[in-house]
Amino acid sequence: MKPFDQNYKLLNEMYRDEYYPNFLVDKIRNWLQEVIDLLESGETDIEVVQAQLDRVVCAINDLQEEFDENDSEIETVARDCIGGAVAYILKWFDISIDIEEAIRERDW
Repeated sequence: MKPFDQNYKLLNEMYRDEYYPNFLVDKIRNWLQEVIDLLESGETDIEVVQAQLDRVVCAINDLQEEFDENDSEIETVARDCIGGAVAYILKWFDISIDIEEAIRERDW
């Protein structure tokens, strides 16, 4: 079991930008942590990992209304930040899923 990079700050750009409410960024970080937990457990089956990514991305999709209600949105910076975090996680654990495939369920 390989632990995740303790020096990597998930969604750091979103946390530093007041445009994104921290409590909503926390939700996204917690869902990404679920992917990390799965990979830290030693899971390497691409289908299992992709299914977890699909669940996480769909959960993020469902947050769009909450972002709107808090005068924010999942826009360019957020998309890049979330996509970058997913790409980093996959690379760290040597999971060969293309980033576009990994976040294929997104509507943001």
